Amino acid sequence: MIKFNKSFTQQEPIPEEGIEQAIAVMRSGRLHRYNSLAGEPTETELLEQEFAEYLGSRYCLACASGGYALHIAMRTVGVQPGDKVLCNAFTLAPVPGAINNAGAVPVLVETTDDFTIDLADLELKAAADDVHYLLLSHMRGHLVDMDRLMSICDQHQVIVIEDCAHTMGASWNGRKSGTFGRVACFSAQTYKHINSGEGGFLTTDDDDVMAKAIIYSGSYMLFERHLAAPPKEAFARIRFETPNYSGRMDNLRAAILRPQVKNLDEQCRRWNQLYNAAAEGLSQIKGIRLPVRPAAEYFVGSSIQFSLPDYDAATIARFIARCEEQGVPLKWFGDADPKGYTSRFDSWQYMGQMPDLPETRRVLATMCDMRLPLTFVEEDCRQITRIIAQVFEEVCGSSGNE
Repeated sequence: MIKFNKSFTQQEPIPEEGIEQAIAVMRSGRLHRYNSLAGEPTETELLEQEFAEYLGSRYCLACASGGYALHIAMRTVGVQPGDKVLCNAFTLAPVPGAINNAGAVPVLVETTDDFTIDLADLELKAAADDVHYLLLSHMRGHLVDMDRLMSICDQHQVIVIEDCAHTMGASWNGRKSGTFGRVACFSAQTYKHINSGEGGFLTTDDDDVMAKAIIYSGSYMLFERHLAAPPKEAFARIRFETPNYSGRMDNLRAAILRPQVKNLDEQCRRWNQLYNAAAEGLSQIKGIRLPVRPAAEYFVGSSIQFSLPDYDAATIARFIARCEEQGVPLKWFGDADPKGYTSRFDSWQYMGQMPDLPETRRVLATMCDMRLPLTFVEEDCRQITRIIAQVFEEVCGSSGNE
């Protein structure tokens, strides 16, 4: 059997423009975002302005991480300790972790066969009198019907915070992910769509939300030194009422990111070429199910998910192990033992009593997840799917290829 030899965790190098500008920042010694000469915008200020323009939002704050952006996003919209916050049951641990960090209580919402939040279950839980917030994770780049979701949340006066860590560059009906909710958060962690190792953004059109976010981020009283920010009048009251945390992005990471934002749409196009090549191969394996992607969804295929709905846990475990032996590491969200970046909702035991989520259990029990780094080419994706087909035939009894 053929074996795949490329790394699934190897990223592309930082663009030369970013490397050169990062070196210039290091030579200047002015790494802190507020350490600048009078009248000269810093790399971080410029990055915020450029990302806001890219997204079509009025305001942007660059943060130390996407998780930090999630935490202060909840603070800015009024989440208080003890409040209930709706959240996808299918997400990564930092999302409910951010809710816990705000002192709030995650209320998990079921998952569909297409790996999106279940809107019927959302509507049921949003109708509760003590629920006023939704932290919506566009998990693994899957966009739910955003028009219907916003209608549900507007009807029940639920404030939406979008976690767009996996949908930077994506859109629903031509409207960019991150522009639907009151506030949105993005990640620039290594495995996301732009790479500064760690980093994130908070975006909004709301003056009060951004003024609070800037103070929370650790701006001291230097809030006027932001280009993608509300006027100083928005800070008049907020600056005395809002604590300073420290979660700023520095100029070094901003310098690395600016050329990547400039090239983001091209990167998204390349990811989707890889996704389409992988999806074409996987779709020919009978017994493997790919999610249905609506015409209204423009997604960014930096990873691909599929399920093996007709097979039990022991068979899927053997399938995962054999793929790994052949150089194709797959994440299995149905594994009861969390590994690496992957954990199932019932492993977040700090939440207390686990909710009954039979649909999410059923969906995750057979779901596999695979990265598609831009260091791959389309032929790599075709080779990977040939390996998966061979392993599937060996473990499950039939490749389905005819």
